[in-house]
Amino acid sequence: MTRDTEVPARVRRALARASALGFPGVCEDPMGPLLATLAAAVPPDGRILELGTGTGVGTAWLAEGLGQRDDVRLETVELDESLATAVRADDWPPYVTVHTGDAEALLPTLGRFDLIFADAVAGKWTGLDLTIDALAPGGLLVVDDMDLARYTDPRHRAAVQRVERTLADDPRLVVARIPAGTGLIISTRRPDRRPSRSRYS
Repeated sequence: MTRDTEVPARVRRALARASALGFPGVCEDPMGPLLATLAAAVPPDGRILELGTGTGVGTAWLAEGLGQRDDVRLETVELDESLATAVRADDWPPYVTVHTGDAEALLPTLGRFDLIFADAVAGKWTGLDLTIDALAPGGLLVVDDMDLARYTDPRHRAAVQRVERTLADDPRLVVARIPAGTGLIISTRRPDRRPSRSRYS
């Protein structure tokens, strides 16, 4: 569990917004530090997409991983205008953009990303195929809330199983299930073709 002294200031502000607005859907340990770690590994000129901004907790962790880089873009999509407005009012690096709208409608217009964190209904529980299409070759897709034991409603359990099947059955992806936090699935999109030479040669 992340100790309070280890939580970055921007994350603490996002958590305070969640408390003030009565918003319960913030990402839980160990998701935050994991997002920061994955963001730090995004390649030069990389792009990150978050689906479901909420009060900006996940966004803040992603920005923490990117630090002062000026070659990256972090885009986050929130359906609720009031939440998006509250998040925009915070102090963000210039590479952060907060979109307002339905993720399924926006996904085809946003291009491809090296890291996607799917934490909303649209783009995860529905429209997952659009999210996978938006993943760049070699990119990572992170979905949380995949622990089936958390759900009692048969519809919710069916949704979790549908997401698991969609990811596992997609030949473009290599998938790992991680029994931590709320249940994670991390998928890597395979390269479109085998490179003719090493990028490090």
